[in-house]
Amino acid sequence: MTRVGSAGWSYPDWEGRVYPDHKPPGFHPLAWLARWFDLVEIDASFYATPRAEHAQRWVQLAAAREDFRFSAKLLKEFTHAPEPNDPAAWLRLVAEFRVGLEPIWKARRLWSLLAQFPAGYQATSSNLRRIGKLKVLFDPWPLTVELRHRSWFEPPLLDSLRGLGVTVAHIDLPPSWSHPPAWFQPFSPRGYLRLHGRNEATWFRQGVGRDARYDYLYGPAELDELHQRAARIAGEVDELAVVTNNHFRGAAVANALELSSRLRAGPVAGPGEIVAAYPQLAARVRVEGQQQLF
Repeated sequence: MTRVGSAGWSYPDWEGRVYPDHKPPGFHPLAWLARWFDLVEIDASFYATPRAEHAQRWVQLAAAREDFRFSAKLLKEFTHAPEPNDPAAWLRLVAEFRVGLEPIWKARRLWSLLAQFPAGYQATSSNLRRIGKLKVLFDPWPLTVELRHRSWFEPPLLDSLRGLGVTVAHIDLPPSWSHPPAWFQPFSPRGYLRLHGRNEATWFRQGVGRDARYDYLYGPAELDELHQRAARIAGEVDELAVVTNNHFRGAAVANALELSSRLRAGPVAGPGEIVAAYPQLAARVRVEGQQQLF
């Protein structure tokens, strides 16, 4: 099975483009996205440990879709900060993080954790051990790692990485000599394809904000290419998640719907707001009104 969705849901610039301007009582962005997608990646868990009551609410908001799943980014302290000298500090963080996401796990809605490492995280034996520690600490929760440096995809580190039993994400980024290859043999029964856009003009510029870096809309030829890549990965795994992270101005939602249409070989349901914002979706998105939800 291939699931398609977006990364996050709390973006002010999605108002009126993804979410309706005039919202009925009880409107929630997650419930809105769960109508159109099979999966949503929780972005907030990268910045702060999630609270169990919030996770329980998220499960309830997506309850109408039995096949809907969440992935959740690991807290940045696990991927972007030095390992603490006191091992107990990580154990406390792990315990808190687990408690926060436990409602999603117990509801059998947690598709994977995502450890997104920075671009400078290169293949070394100590960095490999860190990934191994995270795998053990969060077991039996599925773990996906996103590695943005090409050094991980060369032997012998590649074979060692494969032996850890984690999913390694395929990613789409602006071209660079240091970025991972577009294709490598999947490491586990699950595949994860994350699409960040190809905004070369801003991606490598120091001090650029998040919105500018992810301001990119994939065009038809690029989507055809990504469809082929997703289909190739899907042919090698039991399950695949495709997540669009080019979030600015709702481009992630537009491209996710376009990819869903290609993968399903026909039009898919979507909100009228996104078709109005991106008229090229009209041939691939079947507009459904908000009155069907409330």
